[in-house]
Amino acid sequence: MTDSPGISAASSRFPLETLYQAARMYYLDDATQVEIAAKLRVSRPTVSRFLAEARRVGLVQIDVIDPQQANEGSLGHELADALGLQKVYLSGGNHSAGMLSGLSAQVGAAIEDMQLVPGNSLLVSSGRTLYEVSRTRLPSLAGIVLAPTVGGQAEPEPWYQTNEITRAVAEKTGAHPTFLFAQAMPSAQLYQSLLSDPSFQRVTRLWDTAKGALLGIGAPPAARGSISRFIPLDDDSLVNAVGDVCLNFFAADGTEIEFTGSDRVVRTSPAMLRKIEHTVGVAVGAEKTLSIIAAAKGGYIRQLVTDTATADAILALLRRRPAAS
Repeated sequence: MTDSPGISAASSRFPLETLYQAARMYYLDDATQVEIAAKLRVSRPTVSRFLAEARRVGLVQIDVIDPQQANEGSLGHELADALGLQKVYLSGGNHSAGMLSGLSAQVGAAIEDMQLVPGNSLLVSSGRTLYEVSRTRLPSLAGIVLAPTVGGQAEPEPWYQTNEITRAVAEKTGAHPTFLFAQAMPSAQLYQSLLSDPSFQRVTRLWDTAKGALLGIGAPPAARGSISRFIPLDDDSLVNAVGDVCLNFFAADGTEIEFTGSDRVVRTSPAMLRKIEHTVGVAVGAEKTLSIIAAAKGGYIRQLVTDTATADAILALLRRRPAAS
């Protein structure tokens, strides 16, 4: 039983003090309705009416907790502690099999927790998960500036076309999109020209001042069905990569892995990502357990949106691993 500021005294046909006494005995003192009837010198049906009236006028408020939501909350706290993250937003079930729209509520909650105000910038990365989420219901971001985190021109698959993902999020939220007219890995000559291009410089300034970022977490390159066409999968240095964030590939301990041409990849750098207050990784699937763990270790993300199936898989993997000496 909790106190309520909105008690309707005038509309009750019973004295509020009597209702309070009955409710207190029943809900706080665990007295039976028969015991309450004896103490108040009324019939048991009258006590039942007192309790119903106490709820109606606001003297009693009852919360009914969905056990799955309660379990998700507990699991989310456990996973956040295990990964060293600020917060984990969990969606119940397994959303890796084409049900990525089920993450929209959690992504929306993560965005709202950023407390963005007009003029703030929010970065959006690429990947199949964010591509699907960008087409679902998201909270209003009027006055917020959106910017892609990586180059995406000339990509054959839509989930790597970062300008289109940014445009889709803007259409859903009312935010103002800015676009990055660059390939993920331009030639050395084109990369140098980009550095002096005003529109490119505007986007990189947004990278440097962003308050939040929605970041896809890529699976190990060798296990992926698709990847940016500019990533050299035959490069020996990527053999030990367990995933990437914004085309920043990393090893199992979170350390960055350089590869041939990585010095001219158009991407938000790890140093920039670590400066952003709210970096929300969005990823599901058993194949991404190592990727998520490493992204957290490397400081690429501060928060995580995932599902309970992935959370369970991550915790199971962490329990099997010996503690670092």
